[in-house]
Amino acid sequence: MSCRCVGVGRLPWALFAGLAAFLAVTIAPTEADARRKQVRNQARSSHQVARKAAPRNVYAPPFSAMIVDAKTGRTLYGQSEDEIRHPASVTKVMTLYLLFEQVERGNLRLDSELKVSRHAASMAPSKLGLRPGETIAVEDAILSLVTKSANDVAAVIAENIAGSEPAFAERMTRKARQLGMSRTVYRNASGLPDRAQVTTARDLVILGRAIQERFPRLYKYFGTRSFEYADRVIGNHNRLLGRIEGVDGIKTGFTNASGFNLLTSARHDGRHVVGVVLGGRSGASRDATMANLIRTHLARASTTGNSSVLASAVDEDGDGPEPIRTRTASAESISEALEEKPRRAEEPIRQVVAAAEAPRAAVALLPQTGKIDGRLPAMPAVPAPPESPFRVETTASINRTAPAPIRVETTASINRTAPTPVRQAEAAPVRDKVQPAPQAAARDAAPSAKPVATTPWVIQLAAESDEDKARELLAEAKSRSGRALAKAAPFTEKVTRAGSTLYRARFSGFAEAESAQEACKSLRSRGYACFATRS
Repeated sequence: MSCRCVGVGRLPWALFAGLAAFLAVTIAPTEADARRKQVRNQARSSHQVARKAAPRNVYAPPFSAMIVDAKTGRTLYGQSEDEIRHPASVTKVMTLYLLFEQVERGNLRLDSELKVSRHAASMAPSKLGLRPGETIAVEDAILSLVTKSANDVAAVIAENIAGSEPAFAERMTRKARQLGMSRTVYRNASGLPDRAQVTTARDLVILGRAIQERFPRLYKYFGTRSFEYADRVIGNHNRLLGRIEGVDGIKTGFTNASGFNLLTSARHDGRHVVGVVLGGRSGASRDATMANLIRTHLARASTTGNSSVLASAVDEDGDGPEPIRTRTASAESISEALEEKPRRAEEPIRQVVAAAEAPRAAVALLPQTGKIDGRLPAMPAVPAPPESPFRVETTASINRTAPAPIRVETTASINRTAPTPVRQAEAAPVRDKVQPAPQAAARDAAPSAKPVATTPWVIQLAAESDEDKARELLAEAKSRSGRALAKAAPFTEKVTRAGSTLYRARFSGFAEAESAQEACKSLRSRGYACFATRS
């Protein structure tokens, strides 16, 4: 009996030892799990902090901007103004430019009816909602583009003028080259996404100035705040109209690739600027940027000057150059033939358009995401126009031809001591080319100085009504151009017809089109209008 009692007395200690072993086995892994859970929580917390700290994926299309004094051509502000961008619906400014040409020539009236095709009616919004077989009046078409930016109406205009939208796009590109828009290519009339449809801020400023100079009466449509069509009141997308003093137009635009674009004109207190903002992140930020640029730079613009972007432009159908418009009443009578008229070169222009389109690898640099991974190669040089069919004649040949032809004289041919130009002997042979004048300073010191040698290509900055202003412009450009004009010789060229006179401000010294175009590119980067032409 006693032995059994002793065995029972040891049982609690055995139970205690077993319980301790069990707890050691079960509790130890639980503490390890807790430590692992704590580590995981800390890692998760750090990841969440990192996510909050990391910048969000913000929409940021490539940005460009430019403000130009419309009276002098001087650049007041520029940022990436020569970088390739997409125009979006600012394209429609060129569409309207070509439509305005047809109206001014009398080929169309404001009440003319334009037919709507199935292709035009199928355009993506924004659109007016036209149906195939309908018609729309020219004036309503203009108003629908400047307010609603109707893509279907843009296609209607294109087809009624050129027969098809691709043919019209070729005309648009050709007109861009004639205006000096050297890096712009159009593929459609509306601005709907197309990776090959490209431009620059500088090119769009040229277009904004040109459409005002060329069509002052029709340009006023761009200031329309709203118009009524088919019992609808359609408002203008340009929110700066009526909000920023002096703003009178002209066009907004947006695609994913372009960002929010705006081409604007503003006038106040005798000053006039044209500006563009491309690649805004939103309509509001784009408008705020443009408003700030106008407020800042309009006050810096000149109240005098008559710089023109139309001095070298040629009518699309080969009817003669664009008339040069200045701010004097007499300038309206200046003939369309004041500037040389190159013969049409449609096939070379088609080659330019094709070169801009291919290879596709180059175009692929401009994806629809709005990001640009590189720059398109420089636009192919536009083939040089052939010799002008207009003959530039001396006063000797004038006496033997038409009774009142255009007279073009260089400063070298002007006798400073006589009230009229010295005429050559009647027996002198007729010469087709103008003899360039000597440099201004040399001419003033010795009027009989040796004329500047004629080179195959020259560049022109402007056509001024005052010769002294033309010479001042040449001297200023020469001093600011650095190496671009190091070997160039400045001269002025007088153009007279029916009592109206202009003086072309030109530089000689270029053997090839490429060197002349490079000089112009350098001058444009310094705020000068410039184009290259055969001598």
